[in-house]
Amino acid sequence: MTTRRTSVRLGAGAGFAGDRLDPAVELAVRGGLQYLVFECLGERTVAEGHARRRRDPALGYDPLLKRRMGAVLAPCRASGTRVVTNAGAANPGAAGAAVAGVARDLGLRGTRVAVVSGDDVLDAVRAVDPVVWETGEPVSAGRPLISANVYLGADPVVQALQEDADVVVTGRLADPSLYVGPIRHELGWDPEDDHMMGVATMTGHLLECAGQLTGGYFADPVTKPVTGLASLGFPYADVSAAGEVRLSKLSGTGGRLDARTCAEQLLYEVDDPGGYLTPDVTADFTGVTFTETGPDQVLAGGATGRTRPAQLKVTLGQDGGWLGEGQISYAGPRALQRAELAAEVVLERLVAVHGLPPGAAEVELIGTGAAFRGLASPAVDPPEVRLRVAARVDSEVAAHAVGWEVEALYTNGPAGGGGARTGVRPLVAVRSCLIPRDLVNTGVDIIEVA
Repeated sequence: MTTRRTSVRLGAGAGFAGDRLDPAVELAVRGGLQYLVFECLGERTVAEGHARRRRDPALGYDPLLKRRMGAVLAPCRASGTRVVTNAGAANPGAAGAAVAGVARDLGLRGTRVAVVSGDDVLDAVRAVDPVVWETGEPVSAGRPLISANVYLGADPVVQALQEDADVVVTGRLADPSLYVGPIRHELGWDPEDDHMMGVATMTGHLLECAGQLTGGYFADPVTKPVTGLASLGFPYADVSAAGEVRLSKLSGTGGRLDARTCAEQLLYEVDDPGGYLTPDVTADFTGVTFTETGPDQVLAGGATGRTRPAQLKVTLGQDGGWLGEGQISYAGPRALQRAELAAEVVLERLVAVHGLPPGAAEVELIGTGAAFRGLASPAVDPPEVRLRVAARVDSEVAAHAVGWEVEALYTNGPAGGGGARTGVRPLVAVRSCLIPRDLVNTGVDIIEVA
């Protein structure tokens, strides 16, 4: 193992596509980081990216990418902080060009933007025709396949950093791998050292959701109070060459970072803490400990790992038809009964007038326990109810009918409906499968801003 640094500091700039900008700017300005990482991609956002790219081939990357880069590139370049992000989503090539354009507009000449390719495995999936997890049938037996993106690991990020990239833009990359790549590159860790890859993956997993680690997803005003949520600070980690991981957040920012927030994030989206599968390692978190060493300072240790899996997960996008929806509110005496009557009217007309199959539309009575999907007793005589009717259908015309019928309740009863909203959008159904690792080929292209 060749050590290049004694330690590296990495900050979380985003934990999802719609995350805040100002905590990342604070980290860029006064975090003393070597890396600022923006995790902006989920399976839903990959699917949405492909839907946008279908409408416009120049789109498909994170809609906030230019704003994020415009906010942090100048301070990052001034401090020598490098940026890594999977905000390329369904179109990393266009995303890389967009980042280069932002750097050019800011006068940041010489900025090197690396674009990681290889996560688009549509041809490989069609050739292999693997079984879809959710259906138990081959891909070819389902609806038309429009996209297939494999979860890449840290290898191409390391390659991009070795080519002196200031910004690394990827598509579908495993969330922890965004951090594993810089750690490997800076500390010289061997990718075959399963123990160190387990440590790096633990670090990435703790940081990947940004404000969740500092109390955002943790907060409850009664049982788990968190102060300063409006100015929530995002976390950073100092990782030593020996594998010591220290987590913290900037002084003066809101939120809390302690053993409890860390423990919740460690288990977030982890089915088996003893066998957390990633492209880099099969991580084992069962021995992880958190030691509070000061206010908002935690020492994390005990992670390890085993051989990485031979197969990689793929997110599939299938043509999902169209979603049509409409919402309207009822308030005052008998609000629930009026909302129920309104739903009956809409459902009857969607079948009788517009030809939707019976059962195609779903009804939610928001404010009556709808989020529990029948697992809780409904509210009795609530002061207000918001009716939502939605349907997944095959045509745009049928999708428009849903909102149309809800909006028509204004004057066609029952009484007192208000605040109607409608919406129609194309859908990409998200599914999953596995493919052999050796079918995946990655590449790195560099764009240098003149």
